Amino acid sequence: MTDAATDDTRTAKPHRAGYATICWAVVQGGFALHCALTAATPADRSFGPAGLGRFVVVVAALAAVAAVAAVRLGNRPVVRALLWVACGLSLVSAFSLLMDVVGLLFAQGVDSPAAAVLHALGLLGAVLLAATARSYGSTVCARCGTVHETLVRPEPSRAPRPVRLACCAGALAFLPFVGMKVTWAVGGTFAGVSSAEMLAASRRNGASGVWLTLESWGLDGTTLLAALGVFLLFGLIRPWGQVFPRWTLVLAGRRVPRWLPLTPALIGAATLAPYGLIGTGYTALATAGVVPVRRGDFRSSSDVLLVSWIGFGAFALYGGALILAARSYWLRTRPLCRAELPADRPESRPA
Repeated sequence: MTDAATDDTRTAKPHRAGYATICWAVVQGGFALHCALTAATPADRSFGPAGLGRFVVVVAALAAVAAVAAVRLGNRPVVRALLWVACGLSLVSAFSLLMDVVGLLFAQGVDSPAAAVLHALGLLGAVLLAATARSYGSTVCARCGTVHETLVRPEPSRAPRPVRLACCAGALAFLPFVGMKVTWAVGGTFAGVSSAEMLAASRRNGASGVWLTLESWGLDGTTLLAALGVFLLFGLIRPWGQVFPRWTLVLAGRRVPRWLPLTPALIGAATLAPYGLIGTGYTALATAGVVPVRRGDFRSSSDVLLVSWIGFGAFALYGGALILAARSYWLRTRPLCRAELPADRPESRPA
């Protein structure tokens, strides 16, 4: 009776994750199908919410099949593989979620509310699919061959040297971007556009009062976000990113939950890396004369290309560095069994 009760307890949690994933897939698929069938313009059908909706319908269908198979069949390698594939595709559908958040904070809205909802649901689905795949994974430790009731977290450590160098490069890539934004914020002229013209463009594009107030103080919102991004990047690769500092008072000395830095890191990596790489590729084609250059608020095509190289290059390098830093943080902080702990480093506490 005791063994049977224990088995029931162990299978209850995976089943809950599977059922939650199925419910998400139904909601996500239904909303995506609605977006795909109610496109107003050809542009929406190709690149807007409808275009994204068709992709999300396929992802939701795959996720539903994988989750149902996990609930019915349990721990099968093929099922876990399907869950991880659906997780990756769902994360792709969350592309530009960070831009939606920035738009809500500083521009009083987003380009497309429907697309923003699909992005948010895509991230939620990626989390649920990953939780389902892990919950249906093998409970036997590959290192010592036993089933662990509790695991321990290793002591705080820094990332390997190649990862640290890549993160330094990603942080330095923001210097030209920050210099450009600060020049406009303090009243200067960059790429042929003055501070007054940039402020007028912000008002014309519907910038929020918070954004305009920061600009009037000589502060740029994207510069502040870049500073937070660099802080997150170095927190992922340094030991102090795993323990709350002294100024947190009550939390001082306690371990940082893994999800706390990994959540914004994954959102930022899934948004900025593709955004920067695609933008850099398009800028390279525009520089070569293959595709046209839209001048927008700038006076010449060369000014547009200069600003594009600075902006997209910073996002691409920082996004890549964030991927490496998040992966390193994930591996360095994952709970281990006692056999996996280094002999010269004691265990810290149960995970």
